[in-house]
Amino acid sequence: MDKDIPSPDNVKDNIKQKYLMEMPEDFYQFWEFCKEQNKSQPENAMYSFLGWKLVGPYDILAGKHKGISRNKNGRRPNYLLHYRYYYDPPEFMTVIRGDDKTQFHIGYFRDVPSEMPVFVAVNQAADSCNIVPRGENIFGAVKNIIDETLKAKSTDQEKKKKMEHFQSKLVNFAQTKGICLALQSPSMKQRNKKVVCKSFHGAGIVVPVDQNEVGYRPVPETPADLKKMLKKVVDSKTEKEKDKNMDPIQELVTLVQFANDECDYGEGLELGIDLFSYGGDVLHPILEHLLPLAYQLLGRFEYKEIIESHLRHRSHKVNNELEL
Repeated sequence: MDKDIPSPDNVKDNIKQKYLMEMPEDFYQFWEFCKEQNKSQPENAMYSFLGWKLVGPYDILAGKHKGISRNKNGRRPNYLLHYRYYYDPPEFMTVIRGDDKTQFHIGYFRDVPSEMPVFVAVNQAADSCNIVPRGENIFGAVKNIIDETLKAKSTDQEKKKKMEHFQSKLVNFAQTKGICLALQSPSMKQRNKKVVCKSFHGAGIVVPVDQNEVGYRPVPETPADLKKMLKKVVDSKTEKEKDKNMDPIQELVTLVQFANDECDYGEGLELGIDLFSYGGDVLHPILEHLLPLAYQLLGRFEYKEIIESHLRHRSHKVNNELEL
């Protein structure tokens, strides 16, 4: 990532080079829609009434990457970390930032990096690791969140009018393009059937499981018990106490090694995502081995690269890699 690689002229190739993934059609359609609302600054089309900005790969469409060879940290911008919040797993890619206090952000969630996203979801990193699906695509997610905001008694009347105006335009645009606005689309329901476990972030994980049930076995602890174990580790006061509290976690890691030997790669992903979602620097040494290996065994090499980068620079701050 440190060498100067020229940016491809084609915007889709440029995004793929920087983010390792291709964006779905609705991503580009939403930019076109926002351009109709705010020609000079499409990224700010929702800012005056929602406080949202289009970020992440939208910064490439806005040309914000141009001419930036070193950011405020004195290093080349690492797009894998650009608006990657503390609890964002590699499967999640932020495209809208909201309030920096709650760290509300909206992003695409995909199970497999080479496939298109399965839904668009919300996380508020200052509050929790929860990833909440809000629609199949960005139009649906934005519409469904605006619907909720309009119902809230606390929403300012002036802003409400602007929201309603924006909302009606969004619905019209989506309908003319045949874009699904449902909170739960048929494809999301299909995906729910493939989820092997909810995981701590709640959005679930999907791994291939063959007809002989090879591919996944559950972590042999209830989520509540695993959280108790992790709390003990994170709250440890001394190194000795930490080592003692880490023993049950190490036992689970050993079980993952057995599972990997028998091609049940999903257990390592489940345990890794749970530890990542629980959070805490003390868990990073285990995570640095557990998650990259899980992604490698599943052939999700782009996620391996993202998690390795994220664990090296994981922060509770909002990370704008293009800030000077």
